[in-house]
Amino acid sequence: MTTAIPAAISDHARPVDVLAHKGFGPRVRRLHARIGAAHHQAEGMTFSRSLLAGQASPRQLAALIRALAPAYEMIEAQGPLLSAALGAGGFPWADLARSQALCQDIARLAALPATPASAAAGIWLEHLQRLAQRAPHRFMAHVYVRYGGDLSGGQQLAEQANSILASQGLPPLLFWRFQRPIPELKQALHDAFEQLDLSEVEEEELLEESVVAFLDTQRLLAELADLETPAIASPGA
Repeated sequence: MTTAIPAAISDHARPVDVLAHKGFGPRVRRLHARIGAAHHQAEGMTFSRSLLAGQASPRQLAALIRALAPAYEMIEAQGPLLSAALGAGGFPWADLARSQALCQDIARLAALPATPASAAAGIWLEHLQRLAQRAPHRFMAHVYVRYGGDLSGGQQLAEQANSILASQGLPPLLFWRFQRPIPELKQALHDAFEQLDLSEVEEEELLEESVVAFLDTQRLLAELADLETPAIASPGA
């Protein structure tokens, strides 16, 4: 008996999402056009498929939350100053912030077995630190990919993740739970990105970096899949 492969999140966008796409500003439209292929690749990875099918393990979910926390803390410490310096003072940082939720989730899942330090998360964090110092406009591409994803496909991933955790008597994640209405918060994020004052070169580099942001995500997703891959015994063991 074969298990049906779940459709990718982007393959079944809700009518309200399709309608929202029509109202995108020019920069957000360019961002979506550039990241489309990378988005599908990330959704097609083993861990993504497993989570969409409700088959990821609680330990993998705990590892995801633990891996994300340092980068979100860094983004939320640096992002407000960098975005304001680029002419976009309207970012809804307080409403977007995930660091506190991630810390709470880590504590709530502390009973789960420890997971190795994430090499992928370390590489991503170092990359963000370099961008914050040398190329703030590229840094903002990671802001869009992370929070845009949390407000979109992340809402569907949350349903599956929380169902998996509930089946094991574990509390739901707070990471994907926002206090402000999602459509309103998405619009505020999009409006803020349209405010960024970028040169033509910086605009192109923002688009380039949005794809790199997905590559950073893919590295983490591959690591999470490997977390549940049984080790192959060496000959004679």
